[in-house]
Amino acid sequence: MEEKKLTTAGGRPYTEFENSMTVGNRGPILLQDYFLHEDMAHFNRERIPERVVHAKGTGAFGTFTVSNDITKYTKAKIFSDIGKQTKMFARFSQVGGEKGSADTERDPRGFALKFYTEDGNWDLVGNNTPVFFIKDAKKFSHFIHTQKRDPKTNCKSPTMMWDFYSLNPESLHQVMILMSDRGTPFSHRYMHGFGSHTFSLINKNNEKVWVKFHLKTNQGIKNFTNKEANEMRGIDPDHSQRDLVEAIAKKDFPRWTLQIQIMTQEQAKTFKFNPFDLTKVWSHKDFPLIEVGIMELNNIPENYFRDVEQAAFAPASVVDGIGYSPDKVLQARILSYPDAHRYRLGVNYEQIPVNKCPYMVSNYQRDGLMQTGENGGAEPNYRPNSFDDIVVDENYKEPAMKLESNTADWFDRNKNDDDHFTQPGDLYRKAMNEQDRKNLVSNIVSSMNGICGEKKSEIVNRQLCHFFRADIQLGMEIAKGLGVTIDDKAMAHA
Repeated sequence: MEEKKLTTAGGRPYTEFENSMTVGNRGPILLQDYFLHEDMAHFNRERIPERVVHAKGTGAFGTFTVSNDITKYTKAKIFSDIGKQTKMFARFSQVGGEKGSADTERDPRGFALKFYTEDGNWDLVGNNTPVFFIKDAKKFSHFIHTQKRDPKTNCKSPTMMWDFYSLNPESLHQVMILMSDRGTPFSHRYMHGFGSHTFSLINKNNEKVWVKFHLKTNQGIKNFTNKEANEMRGIDPDHSQRDLVEAIAKKDFPRWTLQIQIMTQEQAKTFKFNPFDLTKVWSHKDFPLIEVGIMELNNIPENYFRDVEQAAFAPASVVDGIGYSPDKVLQARILSYPDAHRYRLGVNYEQIPVNKCPYMVSNYQRDGLMQTGENGGAEPNYRPNSFDDIVVDENYKEPAMKLESNTADWFDRNKNDDDHFTQPGDLYRKAMNEQDRKNLVSNIVSSMNGICGEKKSEIVNRQLCHFFRADIQLGMEIAKGLGVTIDDKAMAHA
């Protein structure tokens, strides 16, 4: 085997690794010591910009294997045959925490998947919750600001957080999930994943249906209580990262079952609420879960930065047979996610190995920061041209989209759609057991006790009204925990 030589980044063998070139033994350093400057310049740039959201995460490669035929709904090649296996990559993360935050912080968890299919990469970029805090993306940056740090104190602020929640009752469904023990999962292996948004599936006859994607953990749900999560922050802040790495190293490969819910276009037109509302779920009774396949994670990346830190997921990345929906938040993410990657990783981020489609890619994009491929070689960089042999395959043409209106305007997202309380109430009454409910109340009280300042009473009372409208008992228990006296007049208002 050829001996590895110490070299510069350009491959020039180098000998003086530890000593800078100076004028005499104690003299100043010479500018011509190129390797010194190269090494320090690279060190200064080792940290690419941190993700604004989902900054801390862990990832693994694996496979997706089809276990049930859904070709009547979609022509996506990833689902073409039972037993078909597709290589994939998954990244789990926290939404609001920074890279150095503890894994057990109370926070939604990102659940992002990249499938390397023969028709391109399909990214399913969701969370461990089926809903989110907002139903219109214009609020997204403002919501995230409340989860980050106060611009004055640079500390996390319960006041900012609960002020936003109380002013946006649409957030209540997600708030109750977050404040339950599901807000502090034991580790990434023991939580479900969701595409969260409504997407569409298109079959070979160009028939479209609406779809929601669910990934149910085969390991079972396991959560920390608030006390256990806080204790683990001090014991091992990287608990979830370590848990995944060690499980795969022991060949205890975690698995999830991909399931879908299907809604026809006719059902959507007459549905009791907006089926594209990200703050609501579809009833499993009305739209039963259909099994699709098994996701298994079985390979930890050899280099975390190369694959996990540089992984770029975008809801825009769909493949033939899978499409979008009118979900307002999804529509905004289609643009904002690739834009974030171009800022953080460069315009050629899809040439990075973890993001690169393993099959043929042909286009006219050239140059730009971090161009690492062949850059099109000698082929023309314009179209139409008389020289290359790139063709358009009409078989991939998408059917026309039928719009419900020819009026473009700024519509009130809550007009005739302001029931933000039925599903959170059902979550409390029907989906939680007695201990879950006690923990939920305790976690909410603990968090809301951090609200401070002259607006404290206003924020607390406004949020309490939301809890009362979801469930009277829930509101009473939280009010009691906060030491707030509820009179008959306040109850009537709620």
